[in-house]
Amino acid sequence: MIRSILIANRGEIACRIVRSCQRLGIRTVAVYSEADAGARHVQVADTAVSLGPAPNSYLNQTALLNAARQTGVDAIHPGYGFLAENADFARACAEAGFIFIGPHPEAIALMGNKRAAKALVAQAGVPVVPGYSGADQSDGRFQSEAEKMGTPLLVKAAAGGGGKGMRTVWALDELSEALVAARREALAAFGSAELLLEKLVLQPRHVEIQVFGDQHGGVIHLGERDCSIQRRHQKVIEESPCPALTPELRAKMGATAVAAARAVQYDNAGTVEFLLDPDGNFYFLEMNTRLQVEHPVTEMVTGLDLVAWQIAVAVGEPLPLVQDAVSLSGHAIEARLYAENPANNFLPVTGPVLLWRAPAGEGVRVDDGIQTGDEVSVHYDPMLAKIIAHGPDRQTAVQRLVRALETAVLLGFTHNLPYLQAIVQQPDFAAGQYSTHFLAEQLADWPPPAGDVPLALIGAALAQFYRWPQHPYSSGHWRNNPNGPIRSQFAVRPDRFHDPDNLSGLVTVLVEPVRFQVNQFNITIEDEPFAVSAAPQVGPAWTLGMNGRSHHLLIVPHGDDFWVQTESGVVCATALPRLPRKTAVSATTGSLRAPMPGSVLVVLVQAGQTVAEGDPLLKLEAMKMEHTIRAPAAGRVAEIFYAPGDAVPADAQLLRLDFGN
Repeated sequence: MIRSILIANRGEIACRIVRSCQRLGIRTVAVYSEADAGARHVQVADTAVSLGPAPNSYLNQTALLNAARQTGVDAIHPGYGFLAENADFARACAEAGFIFIGPHPEAIALMGNKRAAKALVAQAGVPVVPGYSGADQSDGRFQSEAEKMGTPLLVKAAAGGGGKGMRTVWALDELSEALVAARREALAAFGSAELLLEKLVLQPRHVEIQVFGDQHGGVIHLGERDCSIQRRHQKVIEESPCPALTPELRAKMGATAVAAARAVQYDNAGTVEFLLDPDGNFYFLEMNTRLQVEHPVTEMVTGLDLVAWQIAVAVGEPLPLVQDAVSLSGHAIEARLYAENPANNFLPVTGPVLLWRAPAGEGVRVDDGIQTGDEVSVHYDPMLAKIIAHGPDRQTAVQRLVRALETAVLLGFTHNLPYLQAIVQQPDFAAGQYSTHFLAEQLADWPPPAGDVPLALIGAALAQFYRWPQHPYSSGHWRNNPNGPIRSQFAVRPDRFHDPDNLSGLVTVLVEPVRFQVNQFNITIEDEPFAVSAAPQVGPAWTLGMNGRSHHLLIVPHGDDFWVQTESGVVCATALPRLPRKTAVSATTGSLRAPMPGSVLVVLVQAGQTVAEGDPLLKLEAMKMEHTIRAPAAGRVAEIFYAPGDAVPADAQLLRLDFGN
């Protein structure tokens, strides 16, 4: 019997595991890095133990096992990511006397290497994608195999997933660079540089089957999830059931997934992933030997608690259900909320969580690990929360998800919430007609919504006005005309993290209180008049009356910034100082800056070298992903300011290019 569990993870999955443990009456122990000392998963657990400085503390097996001994737990749950698919860690837990809540180490090892897994399941009759997964890892062998298969191809890390260590090769002359980049990223993410080649299946769906096994030889599946809405091989939207499956195809894929799991005598939760082509043919991709990020959609349609199942199976209990007793009810869809900028090549973003309000409502579930007051750091994966909607049918689930995404509020930095809203409102998504190329084909040129800028500026100006010490007739200083309008200037930044030095324009706002009328104002924005009534409430909520209509805003000041949530989107308005400030001299035209904090992986050019527009200059690693800095135009490398291994802060000047003849 398990009475206490150490959760060897962080963020939303740690909070999710705590919920099941609380329901089962199990004591929970959280672990945290110094960067996560105030994190939500630390607060919701019964106790917590520090693992030391970020970022690699969650990978410190010795520290995790010491924390387990110190707190006297019975078991360790790895969540997903970090050590969840590490056979050595599972083995070390058992040797230290702790139950590892996951499959046995041999299954993790066999399925954790894609090359070995493909060979193993092929022997069990599972169809696999044509490709090369041999032991010879030389560039020459990959080149010859690629020439045999032809393009397009996929270079993949043999030891991992999640889109890391993966590159698409459209032409053979791209292979060499793809191999170098994939090896480097795979080694950093998984500790192994092994790769494999696969023929790229065109216009496929990514369909995975949730399997579960016990220690008595029982293996069943709990239906499928369609994970085709993805970018850079990273899932963004998942749903169950898959809109494209017939009952016959569902049964066939489920039986095939069970056969793959039986090939390694699988126990506990796992996922068998397939590519499904437009003709109904499917091919084994990989098996993830852990709980998946997207497991909530399966829980919503089955009514089961998969974490509770994991715990029960880990102590030797048989599966609670046989295959014929598994039933799916309704439809569920999940959207992943990321701290990333979809309008800037999905670069990760850091910043303060000034306000987080999770959506609620009938059929809506939110798995999150953030809270107002947190700081999103560069050290960890950018996923912040999962917003899930369930309904009796797909149309209802989509409608509920649309509304949930509209009512979710996250202020303080750029994120993908507006992008998620755009996805679920696409007609082809609503119709369930999409492939893994959906985002690249339909939202490649997606523009972020501007929000209601005039309304946001009025809100920001009034928030600034009420924030003054002696409102309504003073700014905290002596004024020779207390009844005259107060002049403010704002810089409106639709996406202030894309280019912090680029202001889209300075806007002048005049705020004039109406004499003898409380909370009534005449406001002028660039010569356009507005009659406004204001009713500030407790906290960030504001109600403005304007043009015969009430407008509800959320306004959060942060330094000179005013983050305003309008009905049509978020606007960040930066108040300019009333008196001039000394400012640093801006960078020269040819400077290139770090889009986020990170570390330099490799510098690809030398000082004095001539480069063309689009040439790669430098590679950064941030949030477990690799990012290439490219030349914005043809020029010459004048200076290089960082070397491989150097840590760089956000907006740091990395190189300087001289442009011109």
